[in-house]
Amino acid sequence: MSEYSIVRVGNEYIVQAGDKSILRISSRRKAVKIMTLAADLLDQEMVQQVEDSPSISRDLAIVPEKSELP
Repeated sequence: MSEYSIVRVGNEYIVQAGDKSILRISSRRKAVKIMTLAADLLDQEMVQQVEDSPSISRDLAIVPEKSELP
């Protein structure tokens, strides 16, 4: 994940990913909460992608067909 920062500009807080502004909100507390929720969702997505990816043990070239078993 990118590096995130929260910058105050006037009465607003801007969430930045690297040098790009991605969110503007009036409360720092809400900005932190939203970014935490977003990071959790991204982590869950990564876990799901890892679980859905084929592992070596599921590779058809390695696991024999039932008819090939003794």
